[in-house]
Amino acid sequence: MKKFVLFLTIIALVFTMGAAGTADAKPKYVWKLSHVRPQGTTIDNDLTWFADKVMKDSEGKIKIDIFAASQLGDYTVVHERISVGAVDMACQPPGVAADKRIQILNLPSLVTNWEEAKTVYATGSVLMDTAAELFAKQDIKYLAAYPVYFGGIALKADPVSPGDPDVKKGIKVRVPPMKSFQLLANAQGYQATPIPFSEAFTAIQTGIVDGVIGSGAEGYYANFRDVIKYYIPANTHFEQWYLYMNMETFNKLPDDLKKVVLDVAAEFEARRMVQAEKDQSANEKRLEDYGVKVVTLSNEELAAIGKKVRAEVWPEMEKDLGEEWAKSILDKVVQ
Repeated sequence: MKKFVLFLTIIALVFTMGAAGTADAKPKYVWKLSHVRPQGTTIDNDLTWFADKVMKDSEGKIKIDIFAASQLGDYTVVHERISVGAVDMACQPPGVAADKRIQILNLPSLVTNWEEAKTVYATGSVLMDTAAELFAKQDIKYLAAYPVYFGGIALKADPVSPGDPDVKKGIKVRVPPMKSFQLLANAQGYQATPIPFSEAFTAIQTGIVDGVIGSGAEGYYANFRDVIKYYIPANTHFEQWYLYMNMETFNKLPDDLKKVVLDVAAEFEARRMVQAEKDQSANEKRLEDYGVKVVTLSNEELAAIGKKVRAEVWPEMEKDLGEEWAKSILDKVVQ
């Protein structure tokens, strides 16, 4: 009997040591994932969920370390670093320096409401297949879409006829260093000044510019609430970020782990699609509660802005992107 008890004890000890060894095993893959918002923001929490789920579903083989608030560099720099494998992953706006055609993803007034956005900007759509193709040419693997909000205009200066795009505002605003945003700002009567995102706060604080175009309520609350006085939800563009990674890093994974990453990425997108519209309203309320005046535009004013943007910005962007190529995409997207 004593021998039998000793035998069971040894078996239990071996099992326990084996389980502990598995739990303590080091991940085979450790990746750095960058994003542009501070810790504790919605995207940071969502990416924490993503990293934890990948870790769990890969049985500890893949560990993803999250670097918030552009710790690894401005998003344009990170995009380039992912292309060459210096950074593994990001969820952010895409950089356009290497391929200006990526600007078609942020074409102003491409969609006008959330129902359209959830179709046009979902994985598997014509536009997202285009995104995946453009990224692949830079050795970047598209994983998922991350809808954020419809964009607007944040100002330190008093608004001037915010609903009339034909009025010259006399207000200089920061825009991302992308031609589409420069044209967008000018079409609404503002003076566009291209400035990297990482320098935008200081530019407003020091008076280089008196406002910002290129973000929405969530972004303005997270990054600019202390230097702006007004927010105009003008539906300037549909802001979507992309979860992507270095292509070589992805291709080195065995098939079972590729499936884990893609499956979790699909769930990551599906969760966000449900929540994004609710977050936009909530963040506009957060700005108001913080003391930023939200200047609401009528449907007629929004329609007038959209009409002028499509008339003035789209033809110029088509020329810049390649008319034949741009039209081939837009004819399928805009029904």
